Amino acid sequence: MGSKNKLKRFRENETFDNVIQPDRATLNDQKFSLKGKWNTHFFKNNNPIVLELGCGKGEYSVHLATQHPDKNYIGIDIKGARFWRGAKTALENELTNVAFLRAQIELITSCFSQNEVDEIWITFPDPQIKYKRTKHRLIRPEMLSDYKKVMKPEGVLHLKTDSEFLFGYTLGTVSQLGEILYAHHDIYNNSDAPKEATAVQTFYEKQFLAESKAITYIQFRP
Repeated sequence: MGSKNKLKRFRENETFDNVIQPDRATLNDQKFSLKGKWNTHFFKNNNPIVLELGCGKGEYSVHLATQHPDKNYIGIDIKGARFWRGAKTALENELTNVAFLRAQIELITSCFSQNEVDEIWITFPDPQIKYKRTKHRLIRPEMLSDYKKVMKPEGVLHLKTDSEFLFGYTLGTVSQLGEILYAHHDIYNNSDAPKEATAVQTFYEKQFLAESKAITYIQFRP
């Protein structure tokens, strides 16, 4: 994507009422005004809140919001030029139950209060295989602890990935720190796969499937 295109999308994001872009200082200082108030001040209802972490183009958030009008969806990514597509589509389709938050996922406890989140989706994150980069892995003990802080006790986390490494790592980590509800190493060749795990394919997922890569899926409580 060219720099002019990015700048255009950044400017458009600023005009979208479904895009929230707090600055890092506000989050670091725990002064984000929507923390603990997403239902009352933004969505203006008491419906469950579902997050898509590293949402990219926002395919999952938009699709699930369309299918489940009784839930509120928030796609989170630091790259606003990517989720611009999802935000624009949501506005075009007049979806009032989906929003996009530009923030680093490591600051999730600055964005949401305890027990504010019902579900979390993580779709095709960078597996961060190299040891020196594990501090950025979205599935690691420190992040699982943060997810647990903002989720309700019965909250569920979903992970889809083409990485056999991340699939195995997550199974091992969650078996010690949480509860695995469902896991399969190839959900498109498994008739028992939950429908919501196969109902929508992200941009990258379609590429992986075209390359005949198996798509793994884990559903668990952190």
